[in-house]
Amino acid sequence: MPDARYAVAAVVITAAVTWTLRALPFAALAPLRASGTVQYLSTRMPAGVMLILVVYCLRDIPLTQPRALAPVVALAVTVGLHLWRRNALLSIVGGTAVHVILASTVFAT
Repeated sequence: MPDARYAVAAVVITAAVTWTLRALPFAALAPLRASGTVQYLSTRMPAGVMLILVVYCLRDIPLTQPRALAPVVALAVTVGLHLWRRNALLSIVGGTAVHVILASTVFAT
């Protein structure tokens, strides 16, 4: 069994490395906050990421089958709710509920 000095040194080194790794991103991001590029990306990225997620989720849907209507209708409901209320939680929950209801009842295979 290691002596107490070894155990204390191991804990101190581990704590120092952990603290440094957690503080490093904040130190690296501080100069970037004033960057025009980062400010531009912060306004454009959310919509771009959502568009990529929508395309990724809908890419394998067989459009020739009736069951493809469930995700398309759910997407339309999600977009409609978001444009109407501007509430992300309501949009996500409403679209998910519509998709689950349609997929499990109307378009169940």
